[in-house]
Amino acid sequence: MVTIPTNYLTIYNMETTKIALFKGKGIRKTIHNNEWWFVVEDVVLALIDSYDVKQYIQRMKSRDPELSKGWVQIVHTLDVPTKGGKQKMNCANPEGLFRIIQSTPSPKAELFKRWLAKVGYERIQEIEDPELATKRTRMLYKLKGYSTDWIEKRMRGIAIREELTDEWQKRGAREKRDYEILTAEISKATFGVTPSEYKKLKNLKRHNLRDHMDDLELIFTMLGERSTTEIHRTEDSKGVPKLKSDAKAGGDIAGGARKKLEKRLKRSVVSKKNFLKAQENNKLIP
Repeated sequence: MVTIPTNYLTIYNMETTKIALFKGKGIRKTIHNNEWWFVVEDVVLALIDSYDVKQYIQRMKSRDPELSKGWVQIVHTLDVPTKGGKQKMNCANPEGLFRIIQSTPSPKAELFKRWLAKVGYERIQEIEDPELATKRTRMLYKLKGYSTDWIEKRMRGIAIREELTDEWQKRGAREKRDYEILTAEISKATFGVTPSEYKKLKNLKRHNLRDHMDDLELIFTMLGERSTTEIHRTEDSKGVPKLKSDAKAGGDIAGGARKKLEKRLKRSVVSKKNFLKAQENNKLIP
């Protein structure tokens, strides 16, 4: 089994492994397109025994023509906060950093290379046996401290979401923006707020909104999305305008059920609570 040593910190987002950051190595980073981008020179310097990191990167690119050719695709010049103020620096996202690490001939990079090989092998296994991916996702949630009951609801919600997005893809939704619009329609009709508004309510930033929903929020999310899927199939919907209309209709079904329950409970289902806050209080989502 390949593991990252204790002087590294591995961060997950429940869908994909992001990146292993170096503890105490001063890796500067910034947010771009809603994800972390890391200063390339800082990462390379942490892996090599050289102080002339700029020259080292040039030699690395000359040794790897494919890396050099694709450099402009994986490395962007971004404003990075530093002690002296913002500076423009070469940065890469986790995927780009993995590619750079693969070209770094250093013993310190070897563990990452072996780890990447292991992750790649696991992904091939998951393609051959999708149940393995489900098991690994369950394990990640468990390690984060989620309850077994909550995990089962979350996993069912993931399956329902995948069915819905498959329908969207087959029926004319192609761009990421299409998916965002359709998802927002369901959420607005179900909860009265869009996903971005919901995240603000829960004081979340780059986190996955659904990982911070309680049981009822997950259940009504599933109802809205499953209802939308069935409407698509029953009416053989085609094209984004029709899919958008169906999304609102599916959300309205869930929203109607939510309002009836709220009237009986005399409280709102839409909650400001999130799992991060629950962890601070040493409690799990109910």
